[in-house]
Amino acid sequence: MIDQTEPILKCENLTKKFQTRNGEIGIFKDVSFSVNKGEIAIIKGRSGAGKSTLLWILGGIDRANSGKIIFEGRPLDEMNNQELSVMRRKKMGIIFQNFNLIPSWTAFENVETALIHSGMSKKDRSKKVYSLLNEFELSNQVDNLPSELSIGQQQRVAIARAIANEPLLIIADEPTGELDLETAKEIITHLTRLVRDKSVALIIATHGTYPLGFADRVFQLSNGMLSSVTEKDKQL
Repeated sequence: MIDQTEPILKCENLTKKFQTRNGEIGIFKDVSFSVNKGEIAIIKGRSGAGKSTLLWILGGIDRANSGKIIFEGRPLDEMNNQELSVMRRKKMGIIFQNFNLIPSWTAFENVETALIHSGMSKKDRSKKVYSLLNEFELSNQVDNLPSELSIGQQQRVAIARAIANEPLLIIADEPTGELDLETAKEIITHLTRLVRDKSVALIIATHGTYPLGFADRVFQLSNGMLSSVTEKDKQL
């Protein structure tokens, strides 16, 4: 059972660096923050600041060089790759910046893939997938391949896939970065409603296209350091 008094995810003193032929490159250092159920946390910063790298580490896709991440009370560094995969599949929803849809699969199949290992019957899976696609106004595109969808439609398929398993935490990399203003507003409204209604935690990385006023907490990643953003600075 989840301890309601504890953050659903907490990271402490994360440091990430890469070794190249020309020496060591530091991405970020001593990053610490947490997010609770029902909260939206935004990590903003310029392109190349390390936001995506930080998200993949939070999701157990990549590893930090030092520091600790605790998800649902358990340190990720105590999990092997298989355990991390199961954790992501059952308890996290990840929205990739480039969508990561499988090009040879239809919109329906791309969303259904999140439920294959859920234990649901094929009939129940189909019912849920159709419901999600309808919710995102994609009921007429269920049999379309990603190449037959607009950018906005591809993003909605990716989000439907990410929330299909009713995750505890959603990690989103620039979820509105490639969208027109109207579609972006619809995506923001849907994600915000999901967080508030289902007590899901949401962490978003953005270079500025996601309105900060929707967030409970905003952080700035700059020059390898993460800092809190004040209410005044949210409006800038």
